Amino acid sequence: MKLLVVILNYNVTDLTIDCLRSCRAEIAQIPGAKVAVCENGSAPEAEHRLRQAIEANGWGDWVELTAVRPNRGFTGGNNIILRKALASADPPQYALLLNADTIVLPGAIKALVDFMDAHPAVGIAGSRLEAPDGTVQASPFRFQGIATELDRGLRLGIVSRLLSRWAVVPPIPSAASEADWVSGASMIIRRKVFDAIGLLDEDYYTYFDDIDFCLNARRAGWSTWYVPQSRVVHLEGAATGIVQRVIKRRPRYWFQARKRFFLKNYGPIYTALVDLAFILGFALWRFRRWALRKPDPDPPKMLWDSIYNSVFVTGFCVKPVPNPALAEPSLPRPGTAGGGHG
Repeated sequence: MKLLVVILNYNVTDLTIDCLRSCRAEIAQIPGAKVAVCENGSAPEAEHRLRQAIEANGWGDWVELTAVRPNRGFTGGNNIILRKALASADPPQYALLLNADTIVLPGAIKALVDFMDAHPAVGIAGSRLEAPDGTVQASPFRFQGIATELDRGLRLGIVSRLLSRWAVVPPIPSAASEADWVSGASMIIRRKVFDAIGLLDEDYYTYFDDIDFCLNARRAGWSTWYVPQSRVVHLEGAATGIVQRVIKRRPRYWFQARKRFFLKNYGPIYTALVDLAFILGFALWRFRRWALRKPDPDPPKMLWDSIYNSVFVTGFCVKPVPNPALAEPSLPRPGTAGGGHG
C-alpha cells in the first residue's frame, strides 16, 4: 500500500463525512491509497451514520470503518488503525494522520506524498493549515523550552523580541522548510519512522503527542518538514473544544500531557525550571494586565491550574494521562477530546 489516511471520529460525524467527501478526489490521484476511519467512542448512532454515508456515496472501495468503545483519545484511536495496518501483508509506505475537522483542498494529499517521495531522508511532513477564510493557522513550530515558556507567560514586547529565535511559532514560511514539529491535524509519517521509534505514545491520550513523536523521530535521525503546497482547511477546535480565540478553561489532561512531555524528554530539573518560568512570567503578566486594566484574554483559572498541575504540586514522576472516558462517565462530551488536534 502506498498511503493510508487515518481519520478519527469522536462526536463530529458530520465533519467526518465532509472530510471524507473532500478526500475522494485526492485518493483517486494516488494509486494504492486508502482511508481508515476510527469511530472513536462516540454516541452509538455515529457508527451507523458513518456506515450509511460510506455505502450511500459508494466509498466502500477506498474507506474502511473501525468502531471502538470507549474513546481512546487521539493516540489510542490512531494506534488501533496503525498497528493493524503496519502488521498487515501490505503495510503502507506512508500514513497520514488527518483530523476529522479538516477539509482537504485539491492536491493537498498528493503534495505531501510527492514531497516524501522526493526527500527520502524526511520522516514526517505537515500541511499548511488554514481557517475557512484562508487565514493561515500556526504550523510549523519550534520545540518548547524554558525561554519559550517564560515568553508565553510574560508577554512583554522587549522580552519577546530578545527571545524571538526561540519562539514556538516562527514566521510561517512560504516554501517547504524544515521544522521542529508540525501539527498532528495533518501529518504524514514514513513507515520507517514507526519501525524506528514505534507508534504514538498512548500515555498522552491527546495533546503533546505530536510534539513528542516529532522529537523522538529527530533523535532517531528523521527530520520533520512543513509543506505549504499541501493546503488543508482546519476548523480549529471542532474536535477538542480548545481554540486560541475562545476563552475557555483548559482541561486537566492538557496540563498533564504538558508535564508528561517535559518530564519524559528532558527530566525533572528542566521540567521544574520550565514550570517556574511560565508561572512567574504569567503571574507578572496577570499583575501588569490588572494594573493597566487591559482586557483579560486568558482561559479562566489559568494561573491556578498551572500551579496546581506543576511538578511542585503533583510531583516528578512520569505518569500516563488518565483517559477521561474511563475515569468518569460524565466527562466525554461532544467536542471535548479524543477526535483530533485543536
